[in-house]
Parts: sequence; structure tokens; C-alpha cells
Amino acid sequence: MRVSIAAAMIKYANLPPALPPLLAVVVDTEEEFDWGRPLDRSEVGVTSIPCQERMQEIFSRYGIIPTYVMDYPAATTPLSRDYLRRLHKDGLCEIGAHLHPWVNPPYEEEVCNRNSFPGNLPPDLERRKLAALTQAIQENFGIRPRIYKAGRYGIGPSTMEILEELGFEIDLSVAPHTSFRASEGPDFRSHADRPWLAGASQRILEIPLSIGFAGPLAPVGPTMFRLIDQPLGRRLHLPGLLARTRLLERICLTPEHVDLSAQMRLTRSLLKQGKRVFSFCYHSPSLAVGHTPYVRSEEQLRDFLSTCDAYFRFFSEEIGGQFISMSKLQRALAPAARSSHPGLEPPPYLDIRT
Repeated sequence: MRVSIAAAMIKYANLPPALPPLLAVVVDTEEEFDWGRPLDRSEVGVTSIPCQERMQEIFSRYGIIPTYVMDYPAATTPLSRDYLRRLHKDGLCEIGAHLHPWVNPPYEEEVCNRNSFPGNLPPDLERRKLAALTQAIQENFGIRPRIYKAGRYGIGPSTMEILEELGFEIDLSVAPHTSFRASEGPDFRSHADRPWLAGASQRILEIPLSIGFAGPLAPVGPTMFRLIDQPLGRRLHLPGLLARTRLLERICLTPEHVDLSAQMRLTRSLLKQGKRVFSFCYHSPSLAVGHTPYVRSEEQLRDFLSTCDAYFRFFSEEIGGQFISMSKLQRALAPAARSSHPGLEPPPYLDIRT
């Protein structure tokens, strides 16, 4: 099924001329589970969440206010709840919602890969699960979350309507130039890689993850990648060949299996393409050894932390960027959103296939 939700693109030209590149940091704050095994409702450990303290020290050096988008175990387990509540009370973070359906009540669906994408659930069940998570965060943190990121980037045909109904204002669920169709998830290959207004009333600010292209072919990256990222192209190893030769690299702005030089190449390429808003993310279990494929030893953890530190220094000192919280980013983009809508170039559409 193909669903289209009208969206209005925000024109960067309407932002204040002196506004520097802006970087927001998002942490997918969740339970620990074995990514290589079938999902299990009983895997709800959150011992890695207080380990964020090592990253918080880095954040503090740069004045970064991250957004912890938390799922149900993270929001309700005393160990993680108390740690995150302290950070929030001290003004060191913002709080959002992150729906992992298999560990979020009500528990009515079969636990399987398809149902791990929230947008694949029946709309009423998706709504009730997100409502339960919203209520849990409100009860435990004293705020109603306004920021949402679907677990596994799994938005679906009803997600924007549900977000509007529950009072969300920012969505972080889009991974541009990426398809999860092989896992029965959404296809974002035709989606914009810059902020836009989504939802029927266009009240929700979509801030996609920073995924883009670097290399000499970057200007035609979206079109070319869709051509080569097909069964024949993958059999011929064309995406890997172009990436190894650095003619065309698709890079995600994350320290998880993306080294510092690649993050820097992506940032410079996106700036050259006129992008000025960047979203950097990682998973909270990566801050403890053995919970994700990205950090399997103390040495890898030290490298992970040092990569983040070096990238933030690069963003601040080499390209003159600034760090911004999601709520402040929303306020910064609001004048541009008002002036960009409805007098736009032909608007893009949020196309979700399930």
C-alpha cells in the first residue's frame, strides 16, 4: 500500500543569512537486546543508560543538549528513569518518545520482524501503544513529550495523524536515501534530506536523520543510488564499488560503524549542497561494551567516544557550526516554515510503502 501525506519544504533561503550550520544530537534510548536474535519481550535491561555519563562529559564540553528519545523500558525502569530524570532536571537534555512495539504495552500483536515497525501495526494499536508511552513519560518526567522517533524508523500510513492527535510537534523518523523494504519496513529513498512540515495540518516539523552522499557523483547521488540499489546492481556490487572508490558514498552521520573521516566528508558534501541542518545519532546501548555490533570491547568504546569528541570539535572549529537542541531548532525554523508555506516549489510527498 502506498500512502501520501502532503508536506511543505522549508526553504533554507528564508533562514537568517548569518545562521551557521546547526547540529542536533539524538540518542535512541532503549533496552539492551541481541540484535542478531529474534525479538523478545523479556529483554528489557537498561544497565547501559547510566553509562551515558561518559558521553555527557563530552556534550558538556561543547554545550550540546542532546535529545534522549526513550522507549517504554527506558522511561519506566527506575535505574534509567532516575538517571535521565536527573539530566532533564539539570537542563542537560531534552526528552522524546521512541516506540519499540514489542516491549511497549498493550501487548496484543505477535512479536515478529514485521510488527517491530510501529507503522505496520493496526492504526488503533499503534495509537494506543504510543499513548501508553506518552503517558509513562509524562508520569515519570513531568512533561508531555513533543518529539518522536519511531523505533526502526518505522513510520506508517497513520503515524502522522496519531502524532498530531497526541500533541507531538517534531518527528525524527525519516532516514533519507534508505529502504527497509527487505525487512518489511518503509522506503525512504524518495524522501527529502532536509526539514519539512508534515501531517494533514502541517504542524509537525520533520527533521530527518543526516544521511547523504559524498564524492564527485554526490550531486546526482539520489538518482544514481536508486538505480544501482536494485537487485542487479547489488549482485554486481555497484554500491560497494562506488563507495570504495569514493566516487559515490552514502554516509550516515553517526559514530556507529562510520569513521571520523567519513563523517567529515559527508558534512562537507552536505554543506556544499546547501544543507545547514544536521542530525547526529547513536543508540544508548553503544555506550556499554557488548550490547551493539558497534562496541564489542573497551578499545572500541574509547574509539567511539573519541570519534564523537573529534567530530564535534570539527563541526565547531573547522566549519564554524553551532550545536542546538531540538526545541530551539524548531523555533529557529519556525519563521522559515511560515514564510515557505504555501508559496513553495512543487511540494514533495511523504510516501510510505507497507
